[in-house]
Amino acid sequence: MILGFVLVCSAVELRYAGLAFAGFEEGNHWVATWTMSPMPADALPDGENAGFSNQTLREFAHISLGGHRLRIRLSNAYGTASLKVGAAHLALHLRGSSIDPQSDRALSFDGKTSVLIPAGALVLSDPVDLDVAPLADLAISLYLPGSSGPLTWHQLGSQETYISSPGNAVAAPELPGAIVSTSLYLLAGVELIAPRSTGAVAVLGDSITDGYGSTTDANRRWPDQLARRLNSPDGRSAMGILNQGISGNRLLHDVIGPNALARFDRDVLAQPGLTHVIVLEGINDIGLPGYLKHPAEAVGSEDLIGALAQLIERAHGKGLRIYGATLTPFGDSGEPYYSAEGEAKRAAVNAWIRTRAAFDAVIDFDRVLRDPAHPTRLSAAFDCGDHLHPNDAGYAAMAAAIDPRLFN
Repeated sequence: MILGFVLVCSAVELRYAGLAFAGFEEGNHWVATWTMSPMPADALPDGENAGFSNQTLREFAHISLGGHRLRIRLSNAYGTASLKVGAAHLALHLRGSSIDPQSDRALSFDGKTSVLIPAGALVLSDPVDLDVAPLADLAISLYLPGSSGPLTWHQLGSQETYISSPGNAVAAPELPGAIVSTSLYLLAGVELIAPRSTGAVAVLGDSITDGYGSTTDANRRWPDQLARRLNSPDGRSAMGILNQGISGNRLLHDVIGPNALARFDRDVLAQPGLTHVIVLEGINDIGLPGYLKHPAEAVGSEDLIGALAQLIERAHGKGLRIYGATLTPFGDSGEPYYSAEGEAKRAAVNAWIRTRAAFDAVIDFDRVLRDPAHPTRLSAAFDCGDHLHPNDAGYAAMAAAIDPRLFN
């Protein structure tokens, strides 16, 4: 008798589970439309990330795909204790700290307005209905009621974040008198429901992918500009573009955030709806050991080739296409970051990427950005001024060099 009762209840639960699933529309799935790679709070030991107390953070995400049902991902990956988020809202961003009040949606977590994120964990909000166009700007407001201490963050946001005076202001149309930061805190991703034919490409990289040297609040990093190429306003073509760049990142050693091999599973393979990967990593492995005076961390071209081969194997093991980008010129970027020995390593890695690597395709950023008269240097038209990072025009040229058919 008891067994029969259990079986009946299970059948009812299954029917309700089926109805809940149908609510997501059969044939659809969750796809990431925007991401930012989490970094440890002590990545830059200058007090820039000391934490917040009884304050609201208003952060912005320039999404790639559009849709009508969304959720956000918050990360406490590098927290040392559980963190309480007292309230969270999502809305369309207008300008500055202001939002469109008609679009404002309160977020919940398992039906509750607040959530406790354990140390090392992430949480997903419950879905909310909101029509958002491709390339829309979203505002995510988070209220931290207690003293947070240093937070999991992304230091180079290239985007303004507004930090309120004391109080819960998640629903406020704007935040007058707010402090402005150019970093992101806790926010790791935005996901939406899309047809199963819609995929996403994760871009694993360093500061050149992170957008160093691009115009703040203009969304001119090369992944942003690629998103504009692949997502038409009418939604007929669509691809999630996920920027997983971390400034200073390396393939084989930690420096500002974990090395690429260590973070590949979390930052790339775990992204919902992922179908493609682009890798642009290795120039910091060549230049930073001398710049930081860490000779024990010097690596050879064969070490970098081995690391890239590992990424290829791991991506192919998940059924993903992975594209290799050649390392961009860095001549005249200054010694000891640049050296003739380092240039020889870059040339060897690029030759392998072009001719012998098992990448599914090659994206030749070196050829796009170099000065034809001085191939070891960035073209002056594409140089932000430090002879290492592109400017807005350089990032546009990188995006324009990528064949959209790679993502068919």
